[in-house]
Amino acid sequence: MAINLERPIGLLHSTAMVVGIIIGASIFVQPSEINRHVPSIPAVLAVWTAAGILTLFGALVCAELSSVFPRTGGVYVFLKETISPAFGFLWGWAMFWSMHSGIIAAAAVIFARYLGSFVPLSDVGIRLVAVGAILLLSGVNYLGVRQGSMLQTVVTVAKVLAIVMLLGMVVFLAPPMRSAPVGAGPVSFGGFTLAVAAALFSFGGWHMVTYTAGETRQPEKTIPRALMIGVATVTACYVALNAAYLYLLPINRAISSTRVAADAATVLAGARGASVISALVVLSALGGLNGLILAGPRTYFAMASEGLAFRWLASIHPRYHTPYTAILLQAVWSAMLVATATYRGLFTRVVYTEWLFFALMTVGLLRLRRDPGYAPRFRAWGGVYVPAIFVASSILVSGVLIWADPVQAMTGLLLVVLGLPIYYFWARQKSASALVTHANH
Repeated sequence: MAINLERPIGLLHSTAMVVGIIIGASIFVQPSEINRHVPSIPAVLAVWTAAGILTLFGALVCAELSSVFPRTGGVYVFLKETISPAFGFLWGWAMFWSMHSGIIAAAAVIFARYLGSFVPLSDVGIRLVAVGAILLLSGVNYLGVRQGSMLQTVVTVAKVLAIVMLLGMVVFLAPPMRSAPVGAGPVSFGGFTLAVAAALFSFGGWHMVTYTAGETRQPEKTIPRALMIGVATVTACYVALNAAYLYLLPINRAISSTRVAADAATVLAGARGASVISALVVLSALGGLNGLILAGPRTYFAMASEGLAFRWLASIHPRYHTPYTAILLQAVWSAMLVATATYRGLFTRVVYTEWLFFALMTVGLLRLRRDPGYAPRFRAWGGVYVPAIFVASSILVSGVLIWADPVQAMTGLLLVVLGLPIYYFWARQKSASALVTHANH
């Protein structure tokens, strides 16, 4: 008797997954990365707004594709069906070795940094705590998607509470601004684009709700709604939160801070206020990390189910009904990345690789629309303009990041390209297996 994935995820849990994965912990750290590229308050707010609009455009594209292909695997399925199975495989390959595992590693490091507000941690201690968090949450998701999605809902509420608390403290406790804020320097086009790229990392993960389509009730309706509600909620939170940071902190301090939310809370309510915010950030980081760990293995599961990875990666636990071997493998590799990479190196590599694939995914949608019989359950707003703007912006952001650090970029892209011979190996294996099966019948 075949063991199937359960479908316990509804609109509330799907929306919580979108919000919870996007609002990880990077919004409480990443502003310093943005501010150093655009040392001007109007430019900072423009960066976050632009990143939110781009994310919304991407979510619209993803929502339309998920209504056409409502099954487990997300972007892997979209690329495989609309461009080529080879590009679908390369997405999953890059996800595991760099993109998704890198996001998990970065989120775990942020969690450990803020935990250091309560327990002094050395660099080695931060890495050990980060690895422990990855293993713990992987264990929760090993036990079942119901447990993982329930935890996601709870911690998403906590992280939104952290943002609401900080904004409330600004409204009721902040002293009136004595003079208009001033920027610390000029803003260039290249700097603005690099800042948007860094902001996009804080919006990262919006597409991951599509990975669990096979475990979602009425995914062709639920996932588009969750994407729209979730991205709009996050964009409003991010713009308001960064306005609060810059109201409370001189921009030079905001640039140098590694825990900008805690520093802003210190200005408002001293060490006690910073401790409260830090505690909520720790919980928020756990939520983002949990959502990432929940989503990723579903792509590896889909690839293995179709004969493009080791069959044992498609194993479903007989009791917990989860892709447990994929969860375990992801945990091990993400823990290794924590031990070997820096935070900035992790997020930079993630952004340019992901957004090149997003451009391809959108080209696939435009190709799909040329079919006379094409009839999606959900169609992205804006006709051809939204997908076209999204493709151009994705290429621009990736190009600027590659130009800024060509050595690291070439290394990352080479890792992706190395997946091609692996794909052709698995494709031949799959064809040979099909021929043997046909001959036996």
